[in-house]
Amino acid sequence: MAIADSDYKFTYVDIGAYGKDCDSFVFQEAFFSKLLIRNKLHIPPSGPLFTNDTENCPCVFVGDEVFLLSENLMPPYAGHNLSEKQRIFSYRLCRARRYVECAFGILSNKWRILLSKDIVKACVLLLNPVRSEDGYRYEEIYMTQNWNSVNRAACSRPRRSASDVRDRFAD
Repeated sequence: MAIADSDYKFTYVDIGAYGKDCDSFVFQEAFFSKLLIRNKLHIPPSGPLFTNDTENCPCVFVGDEVFLLSENLMPPYAGHNLSEKQRIFSYRLCRARRYVECAFGILSNKWRILLSKDIVKACVLLLNPVRSEDGYRYEEIYMTQNWNSVNRAACSRPRRSASDVRDRFAD
């Protein structure tokens, strides 16, 4: 489980879950999840999405469809009968998730021998300063999925305020 910024740098990693565990369980058990639930992440305050907006939106983490919608965690819309706005938003959200996928691709291309969790942890720590030094190289980005199709798994019903936030981002 990892979080990456828009420069493909890791800002959080949790290495240690088994590959057989589902993502939602891994997330629930992650230290990050516990901090997010307790509002202990020091997330920047809400602000307008556009300069002329009067309504504020919270800063959010982008997740995939296995994560539950919350005020600061934004998965795509679930279901098959989505409006055009919802489909477009879900597609764009999936494109934003590419940063973490690509960060792992860059990591594996940079250091191909990842034999243990300790080596993975060391590589994650080393990648950020290497990215700062090397800069952006398009050929390092490794796409692992076809992002044109969005898998929308069913999920629990979110709090209304979180749905309002996602709708605002979609607008």
